[in-house]
Amino acid sequence: MTKILIIDDEVQIRSLLSRIISLEGYEVLQADSIKNGIKQIKQHQPDIVLCDVFLPDGNGVSAIPELKSQLMDGEIIMLTAHGNITDGVQAIKSGAYNYLTKGNDNDRILPMLANAAEKVRQRKHLIKLESLIKKEYSFESIIGKSSPLLLAVDMAKKVAPTDATILLTGETGTGKEVFAAAIHHGSTRAKGSFVAVNCGALSGELIESEMFGYKSGAFTGATKDKKGLFEQADKGTIFLDEVGEMSTTLQVKLLRALETGEFIPVGDTKTRRVDVRVIAATNRKLKQMVEKGEFREDLFYRLSVFAIELPPLRERGDDVILLAKIFIHGFAAKMNSTINDVEDLFFEAIKNYPWQGNIRELRNVIERSIILSSDGILQLKNLPIDIQLAQGSTIDWVELASVEKAHICHMLQYTGGNKTEAARLMKIGLTTLYRKIEEYGIPSQ
Repeated sequence: MTKILIIDDEVQIRSLLSRIISLEGYEVLQADSIKNGIKQIKQHQPDIVLCDVFLPDGNGVSAIPELKSQLMDGEIIMLTAHGNITDGVQAIKSGAYNYLTKGNDNDRILPMLANAAEKVRQRKHLIKLESLIKKEYSFESIIGKSSPLLLAVDMAKKVAPTDATILLTGETGTGKEVFAAAIHHGSTRAKGSFVAVNCGALSGELIESEMFGYKSGAFTGATKDKKGLFEQADKGTIFLDEVGEMSTTLQVKLLRALETGEFIPVGDTKTRRVDVRVIAATNRKLKQMVEKGEFREDLFYRLSVFAIELPPLRERGDDVILLAKIFIHGFAAKMNSTINDVEDLFFEAIKNYPWQGNIRELRNVIERSIILSSDGILQLKNLPIDIQLAQGSTIDWVELASVEKAHICHMLQYTGGNKTEAARLMKIGLTTLYRKIEEYGIPSQ
């Protein structure tokens, strides 16, 4: 319920306003002086303060800065006497939302309160969203207590406030983009954009136009000028994932952008200038690529001003169990499933598995296991066959085909016959799934 504080030394006016406002469903607080008003603000944090100009212990307009300093997210509306426009204008300049003239603006009170209350509500919602975003993308979002991970996090925290170029290395699925986002949000550029681009997902020609933009007419289909990702990241951070996949030609352009902050869009002749921090990431051995002539040495040293190696999941000890529990909770809520218990062998198998796909693979396995679980219990048998075998579980190979067939049928039923989604969840190719469906004679969903 919206709280409104009325600060006025006239009892009749306070009572009248209180009655009018409370009938609209607002919670009303009262104070007869600035001093008592500040006490109420500290104790109850009202959403809106209706404050008289002339009070026993001071001028309400002059008190606005002090009132606002105690009022976290609320608004102040001043009550002026005899249509004193000077007081009203000065009140707004001092930070008040608006002003009302006593006795003459009765019809304006409720609409103004409603508008102010909506503004406060939107502000609080925005603050809540910003808080959630900050938590989601901050270093708090990096889960784990193992020494290798904590070392990487400590290095990232130390370099975050600087503008140093960073190279994140490590196997696929170790969380390089999560680290990059945390570094950005822990930097002085946090209010700027965080732009991520997967250099391995786009062809050489396409990635150049995506990164640096293009001029209208630069190529077929370029009907108008387009800003590239570097311009979009101006005053912020650009994250270049899989930078080892970048073509030699593009490496030259990237080097120039890093060294000078300048680039030329495709098809243009004019130089553009940006202020961008670069965080690059790769799962490849760039040093070896340099020795083979596959990656520019000067670019390598420019990118690796500050290098951070992210540890694979198999070297993070009990972190795998901690992550698994978080994924179980998250996917169970997402699927509206209830997991009441997890078999010890389930966690034991997860901890002993090498996880070549790291956190990304673990997340997929947990999602799949919850789909296959029954009676709210996660068991060893819900894990993929290869993980069960790694645990030393005994499986009747004669029955393996029937198990596989049942598993495919279960997945197709879960996805409503969506074979692409079923193949993703089972971590197999779509072509393989179609072959298995035909091999086992599984009817179409």
